[in-house]
Amino acid sequence: MSVKRLTDLIRQSGRIAEPAPPAPAFFPGAEVFGGSIQVRFINAGGCNDCAQEVSSAFGPVYDVERYGIRLVASPRHADVILITGAVTRNMIEPIRRTVDATPTPRFVIAVGDCALTGGVFAEGYGIAGPVPDFIDVDLAVPGNPPEPALIVEALRRMTGR
Repeated sequence: MSVKRLTDLIRQSGRIAEPAPPAPAFFPGAEVFGGSIQVRFINAGGCNDCAQEVSSAFGPVYDVERYGIRLVASPRHADVILITGAVTRNMIEPIRRTVDATPTPRFVIAVGDCALTGGVFAEGYGIAGPVPDFIDVDLAVPGNPPEPALIVEALRRMTGR
């Protein structure tokens, strides 16, 4: 396709991407990040619905990276820990170690009803309990599962963008 044809198509369609919603207020204390955060994602257990919604938030439709939010593989590079699912017995110590390995200041966001209350898995044999029973949670995103837009909104509160 020629450049002229492409520019004509863009002009006819009006816009390429939707405009960003207005910037949210900073979460208290998050202004230290200067508008950009690195996120370590942990799935502590559960049905994986919330993990799919987090994946959607970082995908091309919601594109949370345009607000200065990136996923990182190591907790040593993270500013925010994003946790989904009820904590299984085998994840108690790994979650605590991950939080300890994350430099301060750090924030913990619990996503979904399973992470906040244990959800439908609360009485299961392998479930130790909800995330707040084991580590301090700074920001909660309720829902079963929460929409990606709510996850994006919570992460944007960390950047103020």
